[in-house]
Amino acid sequence: MSTDITTTADAFERRLTHAPRSDADRARLMASPAFGTVFTDHMAHATWTAAEGWQDRRVEPYGPLLLDPAASVLHYGQEIFEGLKAYRHADGSVWTFRPWANAARFATSARRLALPELPAEDFLGAIEALVGVDLAWVPGADETSLYLRPFMFASEAFLGVRPARGVDFLLIASPVGPYFASGVKPVSIWVSQDYNRSGPGGTGAAKCGGNYAASLLPQQEAYQRGCEQVCFLDAATGAQLEELGGMNVFVVYADGRVATPALTGSILEGVTRSSVITLLREAGREVLEGTIRLDDLRAGLTSGNVVEVFACGTAAVVTPIGRLAGEDFDLPVADGAPGAVTTGVRGQLTDIQYGRATDPHGWMYRLA
Repeated sequence: MSTDITTTADAFERRLTHAPRSDADRARLMASPAFGTVFTDHMAHATWTAAEGWQDRRVEPYGPLLLDPAASVLHYGQEIFEGLKAYRHADGSVWTFRPWANAARFATSARRLALPELPAEDFLGAIEALVGVDLAWVPGADETSLYLRPFMFASEAFLGVRPARGVDFLLIASPVGPYFASGVKPVSIWVSQDYNRSGPGGTGAAKCGGNYAASLLPQQEAYQRGCEQVCFLDAATGAQLEELGGMNVFVVYADGRVATPALTGSILEGVTRSSVITLLREAGREVLEGTIRLDDLRAGLTSGNVVEVFACGTAAVVTPIGRLAGEDFDLPVADGAPGAVTTGVRGQLTDIQYGRATDPHGWMYRLA
């Protein structure tokens, strides 16, 4: 998607709160927020009907939503969401990372869930409008950002099984620090061999709540096994790595090659994933998008042929994996410490996002 999108930020009417948090309260809330627990004073909102299309774009006070008990989303789960971040650079300017890619994926998810597509200019317009109003909520400390959560759901009060004719789009924002409370440290992964995240022809390539709901029980199992995250295998064979509960996965081999599962329609096409692939290839590494069999990965970890494993996504950026476990195995990844490829690509990516390095790809989009 082109980066020169004309946004509709001016079309979002500003209906500002009469009770914004004080500077002192805001500073206290932003001091060390746990991920996704603190929210800004406002949210962006627009509605859609089958008769009128998109309308009533506004920025309004953050607060509870009024939903009819028969709202379709509560019964049939017709909803989608996205995740991206706003970064404050050293000069005080505020930028976001590849938002047009998130806008395109949002539209793809909408099509799969039979929801109306939100135009890219409205997607970016909502971000510009909300961040412009709540600019003081963008933190500037190391490893902090303003997490942006656009989402859309079927709000029509109707119990028949069909695509909703009334839909709401919202954007909320949350100042955050590192996704994992431990910071950038290796995490342990439980490989689920009993549950699948998605399957052929399913909604795996869409960013919708049902995929994440399906991951929660195996995620709970991972916690019980002493792991922070769960990795899913493909539903067709039960032998191939697909993705983590909310992140894509990469494997680094001793000869320098890097591999990641191919996009088969049941894996989310991560914006961070594609950025990591670009940076690794520019560094001269061969990046293979294909099949990664669990038994081959286990053999590689045992023999030393696999030297690093890492995960990536918007929330956690790039996260080293130090241990891989399952029902009949428990293997360290090399010495359990973050590897050079993992730390190197993470550093490259975050330096671009925070304005510490040049942006040769034009990935950053200025918001303020």
